Amino acid sequence: MTSHDVVEALRRVPGVRKSGHAGTLDPMATGVLVVCVNEATKVSRFLMEGDKEYIARLRLGVQTDTQDVTGRVLREQDPAGVTEEGLREAVAAFVGRVRQVPPMYSAVKRDGVRMHVLAREGREVDREARHVEVHGIEVAEIALPEAVLRIACAKGTYIRTLVSDLGARLGCGATLTALRRTRSGDFDLAQAVSPDEILRGGEAALAQRLIPIPDALRDWRPLTVDEEAAGRAAQGQLPDAPEGSAPGERVKVMGPSGRLVALAETVGERSGRMRLRTIRVLYGGRAS
Repeated sequence: MTSHDVVEALRRVPGVRKSGHAGTLDPMATGVLVVCVNEATKVSRFLMEGDKEYIARLRLGVQTDTQDVTGRVLREQDPAGVTEEGLREAVAAFVGRVRQVPPMYSAVKRDGVRMHVLAREGREVDREARHVEVHGIEVAEIALPEAVLRIACAKGTYIRTLVSDLGARLGCGATLTALRRTRSGDFDLAQAVSPDEILRGGEAALAQRLIPIPDALRDWRPLTVDEEAAGRAAQGQLPDAPEGSAPGERVKVMGPSGRLVALAETVGERSGRMRLRTIRVLYGGRAS
């Protein structure tokens, strides 16, 4: 089941008018997929920004066109010369700011067309390299020619590409054989539920698992206002910035009952006064 399949399946649950995900998973991957329903789809881009954690299993000596075992084998080479020490040393080189070229089998667009569409047509195009941040890699298991890595990284990091680049550094190639996302932002596997469980339980099962939008945006500074101010905020007329705010702070403006009205950021004026600038209005009319 792909990320798209999960989103489409949840649209069949009564009460779900629209749904979307906050960061796709590779088709072969399992683990945490943050799904937003109804009004929460308006904040999905903010939920994508969090760091990610993965468990990745790789096999040395194989290179494929998709950089994982679902692809066509391009090259095989005996990895007998790779030692455990050599593997650990090579892995350490991929911690920090890392340069990656997005794989052809990816959702990156070229002239409005996703790369994986071009790849399936047999076309390969130049891709611009980008820098990603890898916070840490732990070699969890080694049973050469296979190994398991625990990876913590910023958004936009392609684990398949990291594994492929690791194989290139070792001189024997490598491909991803299994991938599990264990964390996406503030959400981890302990909070996860299978799509089948939700589909079986329907609206009641979904309601039990829903996280209120303000709780999902836990890093945003809360600002609770009265009913009148909430109504104005829902029309884009924001209240004053919270006292003691610094420039660039993200603020969630909520009505008296805790309902999220708008998202904003603090900006400084020449006078030194801080004000709120609208990022997104979530509700119109009454907002509590």
